[in-house]
Amino acid sequence: MSHNEVARFEAIVLPHLDDAYTFARYLLRDEHDAQDAVQDAALRALRHMDGYREGDARAWLLAIVRNCCLTLRRKRRDDRSPQPAELLERLPARGPSTDARAIRGSDRALLERAVQALPDEFREVIVLREVHELSYKEISRVTGAPVGTVMSRLARARDRLAASLRPTQEAS
Repeated sequence: MSHNEVARFEAIVLPHLDDAYTFARYLLRDEHDAQDAVQDAALRALRHMDGYREGDARAWLLAIVRNCCLTLRRKRRDDRSPQPAELLERLPARGPSTDARAIRGSDRALLERAVQALPDEFREVIVLREVHELSYKEISRVTGAPVGTVMSRLARARDRLAASLRPTQEAS
């Protein structure tokens, strides 16, 4: 592999590794499996750099990550109990009172559980849209689903999230 090919890989793939890992964590619900999937995806991307056609590098890499996650999930059908996902960044150490931070932490935990409870096809589109801020077209490229299907899955995912969070919100 030439120096130019390695430099091209580094320029295209490396800036998106954090997004790749976050996406893999959402899909696999396990940090070690996510690391394995991203490592496999990076190797696949490196081997197939000639197939990259100067489009959206992040969507291209996330599509590879998704495929690696699906492959890994099929290999590990034993369904080990999932570890809690770190879906959102931690709350700032300074700021509102301890009670307010505890309430926000509780709300975040409820949201994390609701997202993790979504079926895979809904969880992946909501993460790609709301966490990674991909467009419908980009999500379509990552998942291989038509844009209309992406829009439908997003709407259904949002409806399910709202329904699962509603009882908690009304009790507040």
